[in-house]
Amino acid sequence: MSETRILIVDDESIIRLDLREMLTAQGYVVCGETGDGQSAIALTRELRPDLVILDIKMSGIDGIEAARVISAERLAPVLLLTAFSQQDLVKRAGDAGVVGYLVKPFSEADLVPAIEIAVTRNAELRASQKESEDLRASLESRKAVERAKGVLMQTAGLTEADAFRRIQRLSMNSRRSMREIAEAILLGHEARAD
Repeated sequence: MSETRILIVDDESIIRLDLREMLTAQGYVVCGETGDGQSAIALTRELRPDLVILDIKMSGIDGIEAARVISAERLAPVLLLTAFSQQDLVKRAGDAGVVGYLVKPFSEADLVPAIEIAVTRNAELRASQKESEDLRASLESRKAVERAKGVLMQTAGLTEADAFRRIQRLSMNSRRSMREIAEAILLGHEARAD
């Protein structure tokens, strides 16, 4: 818990003060505070907190719009605080990528579990996104190698196994990935075809 860095965003300074006291009493680190959505986005980009606690109703950019930007840029998870529990706000918050929603007034007993769940969900989401990106990159590499094998089989009369071994050997000798070698073979083939 003590490692969790939190940015507080609320247009009411008394709420920010209360939140800071609650959070520090629970061992969280308050890395910054502000009172408007535009500053929230800028501070989140600068400070890279583990969590942003945002009030919904603020002048200028509201909390939901700030949350949308913060979530879209994958800067930090957002926990929204509001005195309003209307269904349309809850839906907008969900669409904006918010990971938690707390209705005021709340207590420390409500805040801590909401923070822990938001941070945990965000970590799971990031791990899932990384796994998806790794799988996508692996698939693209495999496709490039398969196409390059086909080119070598066609142009050099190699068997599939020999074409694969050639790509593998070139990769090891040049200390480049098999994907890079495959892409170079494909580029060379396209250049000769033009």
